[in-house]
Amino acid sequence: MALGLQEKMNFKNKEIERYSRQIILKNIGIIGQKKLKSSKVLIVGLGGLGCPAVEYLCRAGVGTIGLIDHDKINLSNIHRQSMFATCDIKKYKVDVVKQRLKKINSHIKIKAYKKKIDSSNVKKIIKFFDIVIDGTDNFTSKFLLNKFSKSLKKIFISGSIGKFDGHIFAFDFFKKSKPCLKSFYQTMPSDDISTCETDGVIGTVAGVVGNIQANEAIKYILGVGKCLNGKVLIINLLTLDFRICDLIK
Repeated sequence: MALGLQEKMNFKNKEIERYSRQIILKNIGIIGQKKLKSSKVLIVGLGGLGCPAVEYLCRAGVGTIGLIDHDKINLSNIHRQSMFATCDIKKYKVDVVKQRLKKINSHIKIKAYKKKIDSSNVKKIIKFFDIVIDGTDNFTSKFLLNKFSKSLKKIFISGSIGKFDGHIFAFDFFKKSKPCLKSFYQTMPSDDISTCETDGVIGTVAGVVGNIQANEAIKYILGVGKCLNGKVLIINLLTLDFRICDLIK
């Protein structure tokens, strides 16, 4: 693949080779790769959704990735949280993911926050980023991220999983008069209503949903394709049923 001198200026030869299989795509090219390199994406929650999402954003060359999680790894995480191994048990998730991402792609910047997202820190953290990916497992955090992503005009991509099912929501809050997470959940459900711990989850659904979240982020960054803006994608891997529903403001 021949690239002009001007096109190569902001990339090292190793970067060109690393991303060559996606740079040749007509929807990306060197211009798209520059967009990825200059983008900033925050992943909140490094569990079943956050792990695959952050790994593929890292591999794609997103220039700055934020990580936020306060939990340590336990044995029951391993079956669906793809960044972790048995030897990582009792280590902080954010520390393990940061080190793994550095090994995968040394060309990106990583901002790590070993803390729980809450009303005291959410605004200060997410204002630095362009896109917020929600991989949390509780509605309190999801509604908080929805609120501040909207007020700060960020792109917000939320996911949830349980059993064989998954939901993916995406909102471009830079655009006015758009629905939000509350358009689907009219009132905030209790955090005890249904969890992976109580109802179970198949590990593969976490990988599918997390990767779709990453793919939505990439499409938003590149300005290509059809994004789930103001919509929800509902999937069931047991029946292979995939549905997209519009959300009403």
